[in-house]
Amino acid sequence: MAVHPDLHQGYVLACQSLGRPENPFIACVLQEADKIRCSKGITLKIAGNNHLEPVQRVTDDDLQVLASVLSNTVFVTGLDLRYNALTDAAAKHVAAFLQRNETLVYLRMTGNKIGNKGGMFFASMLQINSTLEKLDLGDCDMGTQSLIATATALTQNKSVKAINLNRPLLYSQEEETTVHVALMLKKNSSLVELHLCKHEMKNFGVERLCEALYENSSLKYLDLSCNEITRDGVKFLAELLKRNQTLEILDLNANRMEDDGAIYLSEALALNNRTLQALSVVSNNISGKGLTALADAMKANMELSYIYIWGNKFDEATCIAFSELIETGRLKPNRTDVEPYEVEGHVHLAELSYGLKKHYYWTPSCGEGTNRDANASLAVTAVSEHL
Repeated sequence: MAVHPDLHQGYVLACQSLGRPENPFIACVLQEADKIRCSKGITLKIAGNNHLEPVQRVTDDDLQVLASVLSNTVFVTGLDLRYNALTDAAAKHVAAFLQRNETLVYLRMTGNKIGNKGGMFFASMLQINSTLEKLDLGDCDMGTQSLIATATALTQNKSVKAINLNRPLLYSQEEETTVHVALMLKKNSSLVELHLCKHEMKNFGVERLCEALYENSSLKYLDLSCNEITRDGVKFLAELLKRNQTLEILDLNANRMEDDGAIYLSEALALNNRTLQALSVVSNNISGKGLTALADAMKANMELSYIYIWGNKFDEATCIAFSELIETGRLKPNRTDVEPYEVEGHVHLAELSYGLKKHYYWTPSCGEGTNRDANASLAVTAVSEHL
């Protein structure tokens, strides 16, 4: 079995060399990592939003030291830096590290305000790096320029399989970023999972994406949640689903498709599509007519196994339809976000805490959640494709 280098000792020496104080949180994680022996690689979990014990969040200076340490090891294949105090300076250190690193396949930067400048560093990195597979830049305050640059880099990058670009800061109504993402999807044959939540996307943008996905044969997971998509935009998606043989997961949570949009999807799923496995239409202003149409589609389409509908307008017909799906075993209780119950002869639906996040690419294949101790800040994960 492969032996890990002493990461903690390397960190202590690097701090001394660069004249930086040690961050006790990083030191603790590296000490735990030194105890692990796994030929499949280590994911270091250094997320700053630890709910079990207060931690000293990682700063730009801390990240410079850590990057220098990781440059000397081939055993760290994943790095989780969510919700720390990192800015564009840290993004520069990480991007420079990844330009020469050949082992890291997983990086999560969620919630660090690296901004447009930091996003540009990552876009430049993607033009050079050929090993990174999973990149999370969600809620990082990226702007139009860095989003376009990232999409452009992904037209040539053949290693990235999953990317999260959620919640950028956009100030234009022209949907330039969506147009460039669509152009990327026409050329990219490697990307499997794409998150575009909170992009202020409208029907025009959805139409551009659908046009591109007629030519794309790799994307399996598309997240368009929390946008401004109405029934007309959903109609483009429904037409796509009639021909697309790739998409397996579609997240339309928190848009406004209403009954007409739900019916468009239902018709495509009932009559044509046999590829989609999971669908979220949570909080889309759908009433009984649209919801029962989706329930009927599940009776005709046995491939659709996960459906999430909470936050819409349930009537008695909706409650009965989904209760029957669950009671007959067509819809497994852990594959939806509603649970039927009866009061005085009437069926109602209660909310369950399930959702599409269980399918996200950053859900590790092993190790995560097996130890709830506050010091267990890392997970041993296999390098494997989630979808």
